[in-house]
Amino acid sequence: MVKISYNQIEGRNSVWEALQAGRSINKIYIKKGEHRGLILDIINKARDLKIPLSEIDEGAFLSMAKTPGHQGVIAKVASQDYASLEDILKAAQDLQEPPFILILNELTDPQNLGSILRTADGLGVHGVIIPKHRACGITPTVAKISSGAVEYVKVARVTNIARTIDELKEQGIWIVGADMDGKNYFEVDLTGPVALVIGGEDKGLGKLVKKKCDILVKIPLRGKMSSLNAAVAAAILGYDILRQRLERYG
Repeated sequence: MVKISYNQIEGRNSVWEALQAGRSINKIYIKKGEHRGLILDIINKARDLKIPLSEIDEGAFLSMAKTPGHQGVIAKVASQDYASLEDILKAAQDLQEPPFILILNELTDPQNLGSILRTADGLGVHGVIIPKHRACGITPTVAKISSGAVEYVKVARVTNIARTIDELKEQGIWIVGADMDGKNYFEVDLTGPVALVIGGEDKGLGKLVKKKCDILVKIPLRGKMSSLNAAVAAAILGYDILRQRLERYG
């Protein structure tokens, strides 16, 4: 299994969710003077779990931080594995739900990836698939932007997105690509086993991946801009998939 390439979590919500999720944490560092709000809950929870705590001065703390949004708390964590495609499909099977998957093709902005992981948790998707190459992986910044959702959402990192799409099709999963050449999304039945494909910030889905999709859907735009941010598009389309699933399955 490939290891997720970060060993620390920063930010109050992110560290708290890691504690709640039972993540293996080696040590938590608190910046001196940060003893209020959620920090107190983190300290108490860490003590209950016998996780070592250290309060350090601002200079030492800032030299350790990897993001500007540390909010006075850093957790050093053990590496964890990316999920496999089989893990994602099994998660849907265990819940007796038709698979609901997000595929992110060559998304390079950690802000977008973190936001999409937070949305994915809210949607209850069974997993997110990203490519190994020419794309952002899970980093401290992504974990921070996700507000801890990275602790709950299964993320699979695959060598070839097009080949993975073929594997999903063999499992009876409908591949829906977000593209301005598609049909208005609210005219399309998005229930059943579905994988929603969101393209990269610069070149969208890419020619081969676009060709592999069973159907393309678009978000109609009435203003001057020709497209939406990838994270916004994933949220709009993802929540319509959820709406349709709730109406059909309850």
